[in-house]
Amino acid sequence: MITVLALSIAPAMFAQDHGVIGAYADYVRLHHANDANYWGLGGRAGFNLNPHVQLEGEINYDFAKDFSFTTTNGGVVSVSNNNLRLLHGVFGPKFQTNGPVRIYGTLKGGFLNFSTNSSLSNQFSGIPNGDTHAVFYPAGGIELYSGWFGIRAEIGD
Repeated sequence: MITVLALSIAPAMFAQDHGVIGAYADYVRLHHANDANYWGLGGRAGFNLNPHVQLEGEINYDFAKDFSFTTTNGGVVSVSNNNLRLLHGVFGPKFQTNGPVRIYGTLKGGFLNFSTNSSLSNQFSGIPNGDTHAVFYPAGGIELYSGWFGIRAEIGD
C-alpha cells in the first residue's frame, strides 16, 4: 500500500498549544490489486506533548472499486464482480518544527481492512474477504497554519 498524497484541511482547537482535529482526502495505490487506485475520506486528531512532538491518530475509508474475476472449474467458466473497499487506521508520534510553517515526520502503526460485498475469497493475491492486516506507516510532509486554520500535504508508504 502506498499513500501518495493526503491533503488535510485542519481546523484546530488550540492548535498552537494543545492539538488539532481535521478531515482529509487520501489516495492509495494498491499493488496486489493490479495497481488499483483508491480515493477516500478520513479524520485525524492529534494531541501535542510539547511544541515538537504530537501523538496523532487517523482513520479513513477508501471507496469501493469494482473488479471482475474469471474462474475456470472443470471446463466451466464463470465471471464474478466484486467490490473491494479499504478501511485503515493508524496511531503514533509526529515530530515537527514549530511555527506557521511546519516540516514533520511520523511513524505510525495500525490496521488495514479489506472487505467486499461478495462471498468470494482469495481474490487479490491471497487477500481474503474481510481480512485485516497490521501496517506500519512512515510519512513526512509540510503544514501551513494561519491562526486556527491549517493545510497539510503528506507523502507516506
